[in-house]
Amino acid sequence: MIVRMSWPNPQSLKLLDRLLSALPSYLQDAAQLRHEIHRYPDLSDSEISTAERILEYLPEDDPIALLDTGFAVRVGPGFGPTVALRAELDALPIQEETGAPWASLKPGVMHACGHDVHLAALWALIRAAHDVDDLPIPMLGLFQPAEEVQPSGAERIIQAGVLAEHEIAAIIAAHVQPRLALGQVSTGAGAVNAATEEFEITVNGAPGHGAYPHVAIDPIPVLAAIVQGLQEIVSRDLNPMHPAVITVGELHAGTAPNIISASGYMRGILRTLNPSDRNLIVERVRALVTHVAASRGASAEVRWLDDDPVLVNNDELAASADGLFDSIGVTPIDPAFRSMGADDFSHYLSLAPGLMMFVGSGTGMVSYTRGEIALHHPKFLPSDSLIGEVAKALAVGYVSGAHLAGAV
Repeated sequence: MIVRMSWPNPQSLKLLDRLLSALPSYLQDAAQLRHEIHRYPDLSDSEISTAERILEYLPEDDPIALLDTGFAVRVGPGFGPTVALRAELDALPIQEETGAPWASLKPGVMHACGHDVHLAALWALIRAAHDVDDLPIPMLGLFQPAEEVQPSGAERIIQAGVLAEHEIAAIIAAHVQPRLALGQVSTGAGAVNAATEEFEITVNGAPGHGAYPHVAIDPIPVLAAIVQGLQEIVSRDLNPMHPAVITVGELHAGTAPNIISASGYMRGILRTLNPSDRNLIVERVRALVTHVAASRGASAEVRWLDDDPVLVNNDELAASADGLFDSIGVTPIDPAFRSMGADDFSHYLSLAPGLMMFVGSGTGMVSYTRGEIALHHPKFLPSDSLIGEVAKALAVGYVSGAHLAGAV
């Protein structure tokens, strides 16, 4: 869809300027809030203290419950189409190694994906929105739990129907991205993140003594052969021009070095951009697992678990955001950043057009070094300066959503 030739119009530029002018006075408190959230992180579906901490910084807002641990706040008119902005409450089961003075005090739990930055940025923008007393369209801030698990928080929020009464016209998110340099931003119409589907493969053999393998059926070589075969599906059964990734992240079997176990299992995740590729891979995985196990005298089964759909940015929202970024001296990168990462934000697109933006927190995409500090790394620690950059992106997204709804 082509954006109106007059875009960005004076009304949209004035709205964006008022939001951005109000932001700086809240960034110092936003950084303090970020540090508190980072110091006391909560895992998925346990984000009660994180939510309470944020609400302490939003004294004038009446929270709307999202599942058991999340909440939303609404600013502006109490009726009509609404632009929703999403940030994530949950941390990851990772032991922090940043050495920051405000590092996590919870062993084995850390904000290693930038969610603390997103939360502080959304808080700052909501406070700035309160300073704009005539918002043309409501802003709904979603402080969402359980982004990092399945079934995801976004999926469960949609199923619960709690957003139905808010008449969502557009939904916006922004994510820090270390593969982009500081100061860079990416919008990008079309698919920007992959669909994912988790799987579990169980192999059943026959237990025995390690000295007598011929009277047992060892599931471990079967599991190893399946792991190798899974990679061949992508490299030999799929069109090489179609991106897809199969990752086995867990492998479990055995209890002692001299015992052949009765069974073992693996868990992994499939990532695709094309539904037909997903269907082909699922078929090939089932055939591989069945035949590899049978050829070794074992049996096996595959279970496909919860999934996230492809994250597809709306064309008009992306184009509107590009025009607004240009107006404030920020040129979105071209080509846009796209990856086989996934985000449950994609579920919201079943409700309304959406836009996921990526905000640079690193040095750019010059090198891909094994072991580099990136998302989900125990040393990942974006600068506090990213709070303002993410808030700015969310403000651009809000005005773009208002434009899509015809409010500016």
